[in-house]
Amino acid sequence: MAKEMTKPTRGVIGILTGGGDVPGLNPAIRAVTIRAIKEGYRVIGIRRGWAGLVEMIRDKDAPNHEFYTELTEEVVNKVGRTGGTFLHTSRTRPSSIPQVNVPAHLRDKYKEKINDLTEEVLKNLEFLGIDYLIPIGGDDTLSYAVHLHKLGVKIIAIPKTMDNDVPGTDYCIGFSTCITRTISLTHSLRTTAGSHERFLVIEVFGRYAGYTALLPTMAGAADRCVIPEHKFSIEKLCELLSEDRASNPSHYSVVLVSEGATFEGQDMIFESEETDMYGHKKLGGIGDRVSAMLKELSPKYNNGRRINVINQKLGYLVRCGDPDAIDSIVPMAYGNLALDLVLENKTGRMVCLRNGEYDHVPLEIVTSFKKHIDVEKYYDRERLRPLYRNFYKKPFLILSAD
Repeated sequence: MAKEMTKPTRGVIGILTGGGDVPGLNPAIRAVTIRAIKEGYRVIGIRRGWAGLVEMIRDKDAPNHEFYTELTEEVVNKVGRTGGTFLHTSRTRPSSIPQVNVPAHLRDKYKEKINDLTEEVLKNLEFLGIDYLIPIGGDDTLSYAVHLHKLGVKIIAIPKTMDNDVPGTDYCIGFSTCITRTISLTHSLRTTAGSHERFLVIEVFGRYAGYTALLPTMAGAADRCVIPEHKFSIEKLCELLSEDRASNPSHYSVVLVSEGATFEGQDMIFESEETDMYGHKKLGGIGDRVSAMLKELSPKYNNGRRINVINQKLGYLVRCGDPDAIDSIVPMAYGNLALDLVLENKTGRMVCLRNGEYDHVPLEIVTSFKKHIDVEKYYDRERLRPLYRNFYKKPFLILSAD
């Protein structure tokens, strides 16, 4: 049985996490909760992202523990140092719910193939007595937050995604741990690549933006990288990797491949045609394709002899486990900045880092443009690698939000 909630003097703050999990979500939840309680607010954790606000039953005696829970210092202190999100997450967009995902208690009302349950979300926020809602997520999760903001919900957003591609901020929670793991795992795989004198092809996350391939390559993890922002020639990549391998005393070379990278004259490679609620098909297979084609082309650049390939998809290894130092510190600051905005009653904002300084920007920036790598500034299209120049007064992690 769900506990009936009495509204304190200062109000109720709701927190949810949406989209993919990353290290740093629990520290952000902890920061918001501890500061909010000290300021006199009650804090409600919405479980499973936007799904929790769709699926709950508006009855104080209903078994709603799966959909929301009251947060306390004791609860968040236990999980605040861990990875993932203890509130759970989902890729739910309440304005585009397939019939099969409509909760049983609402199926008589919503019978279309795709249903807009925003009305239920608004009623559930009112049922919970939530005055301020703090969603933590990427551009998909936050794009629905923009929609709610326009309907009058008081929103303060926190950007999260290991792809680092939320517009308006130089940094998204999860990015540092992702690139730290990518660098570490790539260096570990070098021993096998060197032992067998092979090409090492590593597929990393990055649907539309190649930050998780470019920055580790800039840090020395790989010889080359291919990113979504530039369609690449597999012939050129094979030639460059062959040169790198020939010049390496251990006879191997490394390329990082963004999952959204595409060959010249082709489109993205998907596992299937099925889409999620945000219209995204699941990416998969570019690393396999690159590996097979490099192996086939390699005799042309290696005196007629084939070069074998080690093909590894890092996948969830870079998003699981505990946060690194940056993904412990930045979420703490983001959470406190969000509470500053609550106390000032400034809503419709997203907290951010810009040029090394904590700040906040209008929430609508999330849907105003797509954040990509500026190829002219940061990527050498001929050499398929980062440009190492113009570092003066660049942000801490080099690549800016603009």
